[in-house]
Amino acid sequence: QVQLVESGGRLVQAGGSLRLSCAASGRTFSNYNMGWFRQAPGNEREFVAAITGSGGFTNYADSVKGRFTIFRDNAKNTVYLQMNNLKPEDTAVYFCAASWTQSPIVPLPRARSYDAWGQGTQVTVSS
Repeated sequence: QVQLVESGGRLVQAGGSLRLSCAASGRTFSNYNMGWFRQAPGNEREFVAAITGSGGFTNYADSVKGRFTIFRDNAKNTVYLQMNNLKPEDTAVYFCAASWTQSPIVPLPRARSYDAWGQGTQVTVSS
C-alpha cells in the first residue's frame, strides 16, 4: 500500500512563494502519475496540477497556470509543487495523490482517477 506524506505548508504573505513536497513510499514511484489537489473550507476538492511518472507531461488548473509548477524527483520518491505569486484565494489544505492506473502520457485532473491520497498540508496566504 502506498503512503503519501505532504509537507511544506505554512502561513505566507500574498505575493510570496512556497514549495510543497509529497514523499511516497514504495519501489515503483516512477510508475505513478501524481497530482496535487486543494480544498478550502466550504469548498469542494479542486484540481491543481498533475504530472506523469516520467515527468514528461503536466497538467494545470487555469487558476494556477503560470504561477505554480509541479515537478518530481523519482530518485527521492518525491513530487513537488512550487507555488509563486501566492494569492489569498490559494488558501487551502493541499493534498497529493498517486495513480498507478493512468496513462503514462496523460496526467488526469479528476480526483476519482487517483488511487492513494496524503493527509494534506495547510497553506494560508494572508493579504
